[in-house]
Amino acid sequence: MTDHPRITLISALPESPAPAETAMRREWPQACFNHLLDDSLARDLAALGRIDESIFDRFTTLGRYAAAATDGREATAGILFTCSAFGPAIDRVRTDLPIPVVAPNEGAFEEALAASAGKPDGGRIGLLLTFAGSLAPLSAELHAGADHAGQARPAILPAVADGALAALQAGDAERHDALIAEAAMSLPPVDILILGQFSMARAAPAVAARRTEPLLTTPEAAVRKLRRLVERTAEIAQRPPQS
Repeated sequence: MTDHPRITLISALPESPAPAETAMRREWPQACFNHLLDDSLARDLAALGRIDESIFDRFTTLGRYAAAATDGREATAGILFTCSAFGPAIDRVRTDLPIPVVAPNEGAFEEALAASAGKPDGGRIGLLLTFAGSLAPLSAELHAGADHAGQARPAILPAVADGALAALQAGDAERHDALIAEAAMSLPPVDILILGQFSMARAAPAVAARRTEPLLTTPEAAVRKLRRLVERTAEIAQRPPQS
């Protein structure tokens, strides 16, 4: 791997690539990245009501396509998915490929759990969303992360900013941000706040102006985690073989 690793960002909403790109430029400016977008995935999941084998197969295909990309010198070093409602399908891709694959929320969740580690009650994590369908899988993912880390499960205090995603899709970014900030104000005090979807990252300043708790955005935390994994993989590959 060169000093400019090739990274693929895979999205299921047209609102997700921009915050992912912003996070890449801020957290990992040395990386070269490209986008894959299938904006039918979110619609199809909503119609199906669950992740079925057709969704699993499509994610496997996207992952393999991304992993096979090369310019003849530099192959894809890692994949970042930006779509938070597809955790099991992303896990399938992770087991299918030999390169690092990061789900959109795992970096932020690991950082939030680290911040609440040691609290006997597991702490209180505020989870802000614009897509209500993400609440159940993301809450389960947070609790599974706590179990894996051997720490008490945190209390998850959610708030869904109804209408915010529709406003963003209609081009009203200001209303999107205001609705998220309003939803944030409905939460009681927490230890840390997470903006749980990539498209919400742009609202971070509006939320931070109204809340005093530490605030995590999923794109930046995800890029931080992918960078650690890719750099560690490259370091291991460069070690001399054991005699």
